[in-house]
Amino acid sequence: MNESATRGSETEVTQPRILIFGCLGQLGVELGRLYAGNAVVTAVDLPEVDITNATRLRDFISETNPDVVLNAAAYTAVDRAESDPELAHAVNAEAPRIMAEECSRLDALFVHYSTDYVFDGSKPSPWIETDAPNPLSVYGASKLAGEQAVASAGGRFLVFRTSWVYGPHGKNFLLTMLRLGAERDQLSIVDDQIGAPTTASELARATHEIVAGIHGGEFEEPTSWTGLYHMTCSGATSWFGFAEAIFSRASRLFGANAPTLLPIPTSAYPTPARRPQNSVLSSEKLKSRFGVELSSWESALDDVFAALLEQRKS
Repeated sequence: MNESATRGSETEVTQPRILIFGCLGQLGVELGRLYAGNAVVTAVDLPEVDITNATRLRDFISETNPDVVLNAAAYTAVDRAESDPELAHAVNAEAPRIMAEECSRLDALFVHYSTDYVFDGSKPSPWIETDAPNPLSVYGASKLAGEQAVASAGGRFLVFRTSWVYGPHGKNFLLTMLRLGAERDQLSIVDDQIGAPTTASELARATHEIVAGIHGGEFEEPTSWTGLYHMTCSGATSWFGFAEAIFSRASRLFGANAPTLLPIPTSAYPTPARRPQNSVLSSEKLKSRFGVELSSWESALDDVFAALLEQRKS
């Protein structure tokens, strides 16, 4: 990933300049951790840079002059987006458009993350990149608009669609389950929405590997790899199955309370935003093009619990 220039008998190593937006979020934290020490990293979040301020955003990217921009910032409050569509669109569509345009102007690589919620969930088999999107929610529509804006900006870009992102920090399903499990003896969990729980650390690892390969010239011309890819942990489960796996590990490793779990249909848990029933994404294109695979969701969950154990020890 490092570029070298030889001066006489000495070799000068120039580290890439990496700009990370959303550095305080689940994915941003993991990206920052991986790049620390092997890149010149500028990592920002609110309030330092408000990505909905177009002028400030353009100026900041220009001043930073990065080789790579990693956009881990997103409006992810799925239900709240139904009543706040303007902000969801500003963060998830307009800001990525500006980032992509600036990266194109600077000839920087732009990496952006999208979601399984661009699909309506009606397909019985895993979704592939060429399937027609049909988002059911404002959130999904805003993320789809972001994908389209990035592609329209031109330049070198990668859009990674992922699903059910979680980790040992931030706000996510796993941490919510652990909190509720400590408070209640019974939980009702939706069992008819299927997807692939994907850890922020696995997303960061795969991103790091692909970006390193691009900078190392492993993947030929940008026209051969620029575009949209699905990137999730392998396998699939329901929210109910995910909760079962969480409490099984929490009980065994932490001695945590294991509440009784009741499987319920989506219809028994109405929410402002509609969710797709089948969110499983095929990552075959990612594997075929870059030779990169993410761990199984069960193995990745084990890794998160290992991290939680370390947190408890410190």
